Formats: sequence, structure tokens, C-alpha cells
Amino acid sequence: MTAMTPRFILGASLACALGAMATTPVHAQAMEKCYGVSLAGKNDCAAGPGTTCAGTSKVDYQGNAWTLVPEGTCMTMDLPAADDGMARMGSLEPLTRDIPA
Repeated sequence: MTAMTPRFILGASLACALGAMATTPVHAQAMEKCYGVSLAGKNDCAAGPGTTCAGTSKVDYQGNAWTLVPEGTCMTMDLPAADDGMARMGSLEPLTRDIPA
């Protein structure tokens, strides 16, 4: 019986530790608003004047529409060039480019 006691205690300790890990929430990655990177109708809430909330941007890469992206990635995202050949970049502030008429 004495040989079983340490095994029982070890097993119970392991079960408690695994149970605690299963119920501990994983911390979400920090996110930030990134303007000018959303596809039409795929923005997160509030895309500037003329829109109401999520999914209301009218054109791809609308400058005043934002999407949540992992922190630190907004300004380094690869975006296609505009029709006039100008490079596009995301921004942490609203942009005046690609605003529908």
C-alpha cells in the first residue's frame, strides 16, 4: 500500500495540473486598427462618412475603412498598387485615398 501512495499523489497532481491548463484562457494577440487594407464589404466597424458599421466599405482598400490586424503589421502589409501605379500602404490613421464618390 505504501508503494501506491506516491503514485497516487503524483497522478492526482498531474491531473490537477492538466485540468488547470485546460481551463486557463489563452491570451489573445494584441490587435490594432489598420486603415486602407480592407476589401470592399470586409471592413470592421465604421468605415467613415457614408458607412455605418462592419461590412459597409464600398471599394477595395478604402482609406477611411479599417480592419483589426495583429499589432505591428499594419504598415508592412503587402497591398497591390493603385490603378495609377502609386504604392498603397496601411495606416494607423484614416486615409483620404480610395474614397468612393
